[in-house]
Amino acid sequence: MDQIKNIVQSSIKVKQDVLQNEELLETVKSCITVIVNAFKAGNKVLFCGNGGSAADAQHLAAEFSGRFYTDRDALPSEALHCNSSYMTAVANDYSYDVIYSRLLKGIGNKGDVLVGLSTSGNSKNIYNAFEVAKAKGMTTIAFTGATGGSLKELSDYLINVPSTDTPRIQESHILIGHIICQLVEAEYFG
Repeated sequence: MDQIKNIVQSSIKVKQDVLQNEELLETVKSCITVIVNAFKAGNKVLFCGNGGSAADAQHLAAEFSGRFYTDRDALPSEALHCNSSYMTAVANDYSYDVIYSRLLKGIGNKGDVLVGLSTSGNSKNIYNAFEVAKAKGMTTIAFTGATGGSLKELSDYLINVPSTDTPRIQESHILIGHIICQLVEAEYFG
């Protein structure tokens, strides 16, 4: 029982650290504005991640393209890993490191927003995607752990959860992602 309570307490502590980090909360607020403005301009929000972060990317994209709280029109958003034929072909024929950057070369547009989720901040395929996004005039938002990793240098907005524990970081990524989705929806459709 103590082990379960310790894990829950660890999760709570990271969220308390997020709550007390004014700079991080201001970044979240800025991301809400950037995403609302992108949608208003007719742009899209694209997500990418690996493993559990890919699942989180898909989850958050669905909150925009489906709905969050309100019955409303879909917003243009998708997770880049959902086409398994594309993913396996490019990973096999080229490299797993280019699965997202190659796709962005084809579908990314100036004014779009790319959200990359990487607990370490060092995922090579997301780093490569951020390079392409920057070259195309897209806005980049990185969801990472404490240091920001290599994505820190390419991020217009860095949401670096103050932890080095992967599960706790991912739990906070979903919390922050849900906050963004809820407030974007409220502002855009309000």
